[in-house]
Amino acid sequence: MRISIPHTLGKEEVRRRLNARMGEAEGKAADIVGGMVSIDMSWVDQDHMKMDVSAMGFQVPCALEIEETALAFDVEIPAGLGFARKMIEGTIREKGEKLLT
Repeated sequence: MRISIPHTLGKEEVRRRLNARMGEAEGKAADIVGGMVSIDMSWVDQDHMKMDVSAMGFQVPCALEIEETALAFDVEIPAGLGFARKMIEGTIREKGEKLLT
């Protein structure tokens, strides 16, 4: 699933905000899920980040792309989490919009 969050910040400012808040990701995700969460994040290049999220026994590969006017998340929802697709999308939108404000 691809989730695109519009912004008017410019790529450099989005990159700065992501770098400043990367350390908070696991704690915030654990609060949402209500349990242990592990997030492995790494920059592929200056506009692309790879994330591997482990929660509730599931591995969820994700990618993030900083575009000129949007922050785009690509999330591979495992079959066993299909029921939570709308919740996952809503959470990404909410947290992504907060990051960009």
